[in-house]
Amino acid sequence: MNVTSRQEPADLNDPALRARAVAAARGDAPFDVLINGGRLLDAVTGLIRDADIGLVGALIASVHAPASRTDAAAIIDAAGSILTPGLIDTHMHIESSMVTPAEYASAVLPRGVTTIVWDPHEFGNVHGLDGVRWAIEATRALPLRVILLAPSCVPSAPGLELAGADFDAAVIAEMLRSSAVGGVAEVMNMRGVIGGDPRMTAIVNAGLASGKLVCGHARGLQGSDLNAFMAAGVTSDHELTSGADLAAKLAAGLAIELRGSHDHLLQEFVEVLNGLGHLPPTVTLCTDDVFPDELCEGGGLDDVIRRLVRYGLKAEWAVRAATFNAAERLKRSDLGLIAAGRRADIVFFEDLIDFRARLVISGGRIVARDGSMQLDVQRLDTAPLENSVKLLPLGENDFLIPSEGARVRVATIDRPRFTQWREAETEIKDGFVVPPAGSAMIAVAHRHGKGDGVPHIGFLTGWGEWRGAFCTTVSHDSHNLTVFGGNARDMALAANAVISAGGGMAVAKDGKIEALLPLPLSGLVTGVSLTDTASAFSGIRKAMEKIVDWKPPYRVFKACFGATLACNAGPHQTDRGIADAVTGKVLESPVLEVL
Repeated sequence: MNVTSRQEPADLNDPALRARAVAAARGDAPFDVLINGGRLLDAVTGLIRDADIGLVGALIASVHAPASRTDAAAIIDAAGSILTPGLIDTHMHIESSMVTPAEYASAVLPRGVTTIVWDPHEFGNVHGLDGVRWAIEATRALPLRVILLAPSCVPSAPGLELAGADFDAAVIAEMLRSSAVGGVAEVMNMRGVIGGDPRMTAIVNAGLASGKLVCGHARGLQGSDLNAFMAAGVTSDHELTSGADLAAKLAAGLAIELRGSHDHLLQEFVEVLNGLGHLPPTVTLCTDDVFPDELCEGGGLDDVIRRLVRYGLKAEWAVRAATFNAAERLKRSDLGLIAAGRRADIVFFEDLIDFRARLVISGGRIVARDGSMQLDVQRLDTAPLENSVKLLPLGENDFLIPSEGARVRVATIDRPRFTQWREAETEIKDGFVVPPAGSAMIAVAHRHGKGDGVPHIGFLTGWGEWRGAFCTTVSHDSHNLTVFGGNARDMALAANAVISAGGGMAVAKDGKIEALLPLPLSGLVTGVSLTDTASAFSGIRKAMEKIVDWKPPYRVFKACFGATLACNAGPHQTDRGIADAVTGKVLESPVLEVL
């Protein structure tokens, strides 16, 4: 890949910069900026102390006693603020917020997030290498520091689904040669790694050869499987399922990217960490996926910290996980600590409860003040992301399964998230299979132009009664057109609304569209503001309440976007049929037997 990024962290080692910083630290030259009157939260010791901070360019030159220095070109009064290092989100996907990188940066920087580790595998699954190249270019000039990772599983389950691209080890190695790429993104094909599949073995080995990070996705792994996954070279996990799972992964030695996107688990995680009596150095924090309304209302990593503290975690621990521990994990000795010689990423928080940022400094520059950006954010042309939905309009019969006979035995996909196989008997009416009692339908159509666009249909149990339909092109991780519903008419209506919009989401009920969110960029993202995107997405949520009754924590709206994640254990509907990562088989039709 012919792309480079800003040359961090080597930029701090410029001899002239270091010489200026040394002179200022000695007192023989003034600081560029002096921050006085603040209280410093030491991310290592967890102690809070009064301290002033002198900056030279992007470098922290001095952390010294209050009021002991006054010589500086500019002085910032930090009275009443608690100063922490800039927050570091160790695993996330910008695409999940459905806005561009520039819009995302404008949302999180004012909240104190100065660094993110972005796995752009959503763009990669849709556009291939061109999608990753676009992501790099889109972040190059942002005031938000973005460490990109090479998407490791495009598609997430080869042979079980068809995405818009196919990244083998040679493609991964090419991406890793770029200075813009910081490692291998979450390795989701767990069974491939554990079983020694040549493709996945070569991908992990490419990461090891690069000397960069090899990040993981170890949901449900334990015992010999977890050992095998780690022995292959994978070093982290964010797919924690319980407090016991967290304890086991910590004991195993994995770096933990404790994510905020599954709030119902955070209380358990806090109890485990508090029970240890200390914060392990391997615990970092991440957002993973944040929807636009959540980002607009709650924020990014700052919201994860806020909730962890609310659930009983010491604020000092939460900050350390999001700063010093994160920097250590990323092998970035310039980040994560307010200390002489480190990079000047500093956040002025009002307190350690609400974590409201008053001022944000990144690389020695004021980037945000009182919740507003202070710098212009450059936006990259989004034309390369357009026209990604390559599907013709669909009819009602495309959402029905033809069959002979009077009755059939069918396979069903039981339960959201933690799926399992089930079977049911049902009747044939007018030559089509009637959905089994208590079931809903799911249909997935390939939308990238690399295969036929005929929907493959399955039956869902444990998903409640559907009184309409929902269609989305945000469907992890191949992002094919996915439709849920209780009847073929509404399913076709919702699907065609999304196809006509060039991607996005639609809710249909009683033969009319209840809500529509166009996502014409990659079928994942919109070019409008976060505020407008959040409002439209909230409209989708509200409309969904009319067509299905949710039952937390697993039967929730978010489950719709992971229902096609074929790399996870259990049956999942894909554009090829009902796929099972454990057996490696695909059931093209749910009809098992004509009775």
